[in-house]
Amino acid sequence: MRKKYTKFFIVAVASCLCFVIFFSRLTDVERTQRDLATIPSAATDTSSKPTAVLINTTKKKTKTKSVTPNELPPLTISVKFRNDIPKNGAFWNRKLHSLLRQFDSGNNETHREPHKKFHCQPESLELLQTNIQDIHSYPPLYGDFLKGMECRDPPVLHDQPGKCASDEIFLLFAIKSIPKHFERRQAVRETWGREGLYENGLQVRTVFLLGRSSADDPSLDKIISFEAQQFKDLLVWDFHDTFYNLTLKEHVFFKWMLDRCPQVSFIFKGDDDVFANTQAILNHLKSLDPAQASTLYTGQIISDATPLRDPKIKYYVPQSFYEGPYPPYAGGGGFLFSGNLLPSLYHVSFYIPFYPIDDVYNGMSFKAIGITPTKHDGFKTFDIREQDRENPCVHKDLLLVHQRNPQQTMRLWRNMHSSMLTC
Repeated sequence: MRKKYTKFFIVAVASCLCFVIFFSRLTDVERTQRDLATIPSAATDTSSKPTAVLINTTKKKTKTKSVTPNELPPLTISVKFRNDIPKNGAFWNRKLHSLLRQFDSGNNETHREPHKKFHCQPESLELLQTNIQDIHSYPPLYGDFLKGMECRDPPVLHDQPGKCASDEIFLLFAIKSIPKHFERRQAVRETWGREGLYENGLQVRTVFLLGRSSADDPSLDKIISFEAQQFKDLLVWDFHDTFYNLTLKEHVFFKWMLDRCPQVSFIFKGDDDVFANTQAILNHLKSLDPAQASTLYTGQIISDATPLRDPKIKYYVPQSFYEGPYPPYAGGGGFLFSGNLLPSLYHVSFYIPFYPIDDVYNGMSFKAIGITPTKHDGFKTFDIREQDRENPCVHKDLLLVHQRNPQQTMRLWRNMHSSMLTC
């Protein structure tokens, strides 16, 4: 009995220490933010270049009409997309072509939100067994994904309704994260994801996209709630944050954008372990002509990819689930696209079944609305040479590298913006 109580006491003490460490870290963050507020302007700072130079005079831009999820524009699903996804016996292929027939028979009634036609009805095991004969050979997480393929509207647990309320946003960083990655999020906040008014009056905002802790992880709900209130940049939905739910995360983010931030010019979607060069991204976006800007979908493009059939790997796709090639798509570590495309991307997602690999699903969605991805050599989602990974000069002309841990991110950002750096 004494050993039992001793063990309980040790666990309790350890839990308390975890909370103390986390909240002390937040206290350090608050102190850092206060210190940042007192950093001198570019004209007087001799130690480092500021990340964002605040400008008081901004040019007024013509406001465009907002689009909400309840008032979507007409949708056309490209013939090439339809023809490139083969009609065969695979479950996903059958489901897609069934939805396309439903779309075609609906007389293109696209001004009303299609969400009203779809209801969260978890697929029964009997239905799945009838349609997928070898479903018992699927990994357990696949089973959870398949049962919830029709559940597209989880409640928002933490919203940020004022994120885009004050100004027209030029660039929004939308970063995929999970509850336990606080340190990664904080590294982004203190470096390339820092919000503010950048050169030429370009407004930048940041949000982190989260679900709830997965079933096998301890609940971090209270800590996440505190973080959301403290930094006002967490968007959290009520679904388990797993790899196979990243497509759902994409869908609910598009809906949030149309609700809360419909006039954003460009969106950067990326992981919380990438290193982005904010000024290089802004420079690239400003260099685009209107036609390029309105149809932008760019990153490191993966072409001629096909499903991987090895059940031991993360990206495994059973042949009975999907059969056919993948469209060209931007690597999910980080890519850019035009905010002008948000209504169509959200709309078409109701007619393309959720796919367990989110960047492949994005490629399908863009292709379905007639957008071809554009390769940009500044995106290195598979990283660069090992000997160059700590070299700030090498990163000056890159837009993104993947992967970097928080310490590497902080060090690289500091060195890149040092007044002593000569490249």
